[in-house]
Amino acid sequence: MKIASLEDDLDQARQIQQVLASAGYHCDSFQQSVDLLGAMRNITYDLVLLDWQLPDMNGDEVLRHLRNHFGYAIPVILLTSRSQEEEVVQGLQAGADDFISKPLRHAELLARISALLRRAQPVQAAEAAFTVGAYRIDPAERFITLDGRNIVLAPKEFDLAVLFFRNIGRLLSRDVLAESVWNREIPATSRTLDTHLSNIRQKLQLRAQHGVRLSSSYALGYRLDLVHLSEQEAGERVSPFPIVP
Repeated sequence: MKIASLEDDLDQARQIQQVLASAGYHCDSFQQSVDLLGAMRNITYDLVLLDWQLPDMNGDEVLRHLRNHFGYAIPVILLTSRSQEEEVVQGLQAGADDFISKPLRHAELLARISALLRRAQPVQAAEAAFTVGAYRIDPAERFITLDGRNIVLAPKEFDLAVLFFRNIGRLLSRDVLAESVWNREIPATSRTLDTHLSNIRQKLQLRAQHGVRLSSSYALGYRLDLVHLSEQEAGERVSPFPIVP
């Protein structure tokens, strides 16, 4: 397992490397944000440890850059001396998977790394069918059902839908959506992404009555959220969707 550590304090950087090496991880240490971002163009890391306070860029800037260019496949843990709730929330909203307060406790660091890698790495999980609300998603067979009814989607529509279903509650920028589904940037003037978003919203009926809601945040991106229905609402739920042969 390869782990990248961005820590400008040399003593702490060496300490992190030693702790990870003793646990069997390979750790590349960086003191500058530009060096980490440059290395990640050529090296695939399984996890990134990111110091919040850096000399050349703010930690949330680095984090947003990582998410915009590499998506959410790589787990990121923030290492921070900040403890106020709003600052922690800011880091998590920027895309961090977890945070650890300084001074670091070695056992906790290793335990949190292990937990994130278990969730991120299993090969079987990538193709295993899963359920979200009234939907069942089967990545291996490439189909999605709504209340047991198969929904016909174009290939890119399916990829886009799966990306949202796998990232419930996460705000995904247009750049992340374009890079993850089309493997390229999509100009702001293009209607490609908007058309696909409109199609999956209509075809999959992404509404509260089916347990989810697709919402947009102006200039930031899109997010698929779970919606918890009351028993009365659930009993009154009616799917207007026709059965597709």
